[in-house]
Amino acid sequence: MNQSHWQSLYQAISATTGDKLNNPKIENIGGGCINQAYRVRTDSKDYFVKLNDKNLADMFVAEAEGLAELASAKAIAVPSVVCYDIVGQYSYLVLDWFETGIGGNDRRFGEQLAALHRHEKAQFGWHRDNTIGATHQPNDWTADWVSFWQQQRLGFQLELAAKNGHGGKLQTLGAQLLERIPDFFTDYQARPSLLHGDLWSGNYASLKNGEIIIFDPAVYYGDREADLAMTELFGRFPADFYAAYNATYPLDSGYSVRKQLYNLYHIINHLNLFGGGYHGQSLRMLESLLSQILLYKT
Repeated sequence: MNQSHWQSLYQAISATTGDKLNNPKIENIGGGCINQAYRVRTDSKDYFVKLNDKNLADMFVAEAEGLAELASAKAIAVPSVVCYDIVGQYSYLVLDWFETGIGGNDRRFGEQLAALHRHEKAQFGWHRDNTIGATHQPNDWTADWVSFWQQQRLGFQLELAAKNGHGGKLQTLGAQLLERIPDFFTDYQARPSLLHGDLWSGNYASLKNGEIIIFDPAVYYGDREADLAMTELFGRFPADFYAAYNATYPLDSGYSVRKQLYNLYHIINHLNLFGGGYHGQSLRMLESLLSQILLYKT
């Protein structure tokens, strides 16, 4: 952004907070694969700023609403939303800056996530669609969890993969698995819990007081096992986290199989976002899930 754009953003922060942004200093802190990220330092406090193309403004609106939804549960810390809007060719989201510490209270984190998952709605989904990474994530309210996962999660990603040129065996096995998803829920009833939705190790941090803060959500109401599954996808969280979660809100024995079903959604999403490096992993997970259906049912 040019200086004029930054001045407009400073004015938006001041209008929201009442802070006078005297001689703010901008630090580029990189960001992930999706957004540009900056730290704006002022005399009074610091802010975290995300930038992207103005056509992606709705992504930031959904993120802000997701953080508000998580905050409303009063279960675990999330960054406070300052403001969001469009300036020039850019969309932006401004959050309060938070300082991270070394180490955290992992048992407390497990208890807090369990408390978050105790917050439920009558149906699965959310009041709006959002994104998982940069991918559209539909969230139409649905009474039945199996159909929600078939249509708005795994089925949606498989359709997107087909459009991206990933056909053949991936689609054949995917169609077979979609038909058999009810088999994973013959003796388990999912409940519509409030989920972070994208809970991997890069989306939480320890504050200086040892408390955990979670961010970059893809919020919806769904089976709590889906949140837990992702904590194991790219390296497990600390052992104390799982011990405390299970002591607070014990998991069903079938989770060990269903977690693969839930993580398949994220792996196919990575295939859609980043290409063929995830193709083989997607096939292996599909084959594994199909092979376990008879064993699981017995």
